[in-house]
Amino acid sequence: MADKDIVSKETIRRLAVDLATHLLELPIDPDSLEVLGTEHQRIEDRRADLVVRLHTTEGNPFLLHIEIQNNNDSAMPLRMMRYMTDILLAHPGLPLRQYLIYIGVEPLNMPDRIELPGIHYQYGLVDMRKVDCQRLLEKDTPDALVLAILCDFGDRDPQDVVNYIYSRLQALLGDDLKRFREYVDMLHVLSDNRDLEKQIKEAEQMLTQIAVEKMPFYQLGMERGVKKGMERGMERGMERGMERGMERGMERGMERGMEKGMTLGRGEGEANLLMRQLHRRFGPLPPELIARIRNARPEMLALWGDRILDARTLDELFSE
Repeated sequence: MADKDIVSKETIRRLAVDLATHLLELPIDPDSLEVLGTEHQRIEDRRADLVVRLHTTEGNPFLLHIEIQNNNDSAMPLRMMRYMTDILLAHPGLPLRQYLIYIGVEPLNMPDRIELPGIHYQYGLVDMRKVDCQRLLEKDTPDALVLAILCDFGDRDPQDVVNYIYSRLQALLGDDLKRFREYVDMLHVLSDNRDLEKQIKEAEQMLTQIAVEKMPFYQLGMERGVKKGMERGMERGMERGMERGMERGMERGMERGMEKGMTLGRGEGEANLLMRQLHRRFGPLPPELIARIRNARPEMLALWGDRILDARTLDELFSE
C-alpha cells in the first residue's frame, strides 16, 4: 500500500470499513473502528498494510489485519504469521482476523496456510481476479466504486474503467469537495498497487466540473467553459435589459446572464467530458453526433455517460 506517512487516518479508516464491508462481508459496526499502529521493529522495519480495532454488530471487539499483494510470494504465509505474532503481542487479549487481498495479473498460486507437525495456521485469501468488477460498479456508491479499482477489469480498457469511476464519483458527490478529496485519496492509495498512475492522471485531467485547483494533478479546464458561458449569458442579459430600461435591465440582465452562463459553462464541460471519453473508446466522432451531444439536455448526457462501459457500438450507446 502507498506510504502511510502521507495517508491520513481518516482515509485509512474509510478504506478499512469499505474492505471489511464490501469485500470481506464482515458484520461490523463501522463507527467502532480505530486505526492502530502498524510498524514493528526487529532487525528491519516492517509495516502491515492495515491494522484496525473493530466491533461486530453484536458488540464483540476484534482486530482486523489486511494485506494487499500484487505478486505471488511463496513466503507470504510466513510473513502473515510473523505479522500475527507482532500484532497479538502489541494488542493482547483480542481475537485477530487476517486477510490477504491478491490483485496480481498472474493467476494466484500462493498458499493461505502453514501446516506443520503440531502447527495449523490459516488466514483469509481473496483473489480479486475472481471478484466481479461489474458488481461493485453497479452498486454505484462512492465506497464500492473506489474498491472497483482493485478488480480485474477483464477485457475492458483500464482507462475507460478509471474514467467511469472518477466521473461517477464526481456525479454522486456533487459539490462536496471535502468528501470528493477523501475518495480520491483512497483511489490513489489503492491504485498504487495496480500500476494505474497514468490512467489516474488522465482521468483527473478529464474532470472539468469541479474546483480542480484543490485536487492533485488536476487541470483547470472548466475555467474556460464557465468563463465563456458567463460572457455569453451576460451579453444576452444586457441586451434584454437595455430594451426594458437601462437601469433595471442592467441589474436583472447581469443576474440572469451570470446564472445562465454558469449553467451553459457546466453543460459545456459535461459535453466535452463525454466526447473525450467517446473519442478514446470509439475513435473520431461524426459531426452530426458532436452536434447532438452539444445540444443535449443534462439528463441525456448523464444517461449516455452511464452507458459508455457496456455499449459495444455508438448506435447501441445512443439508442432511445
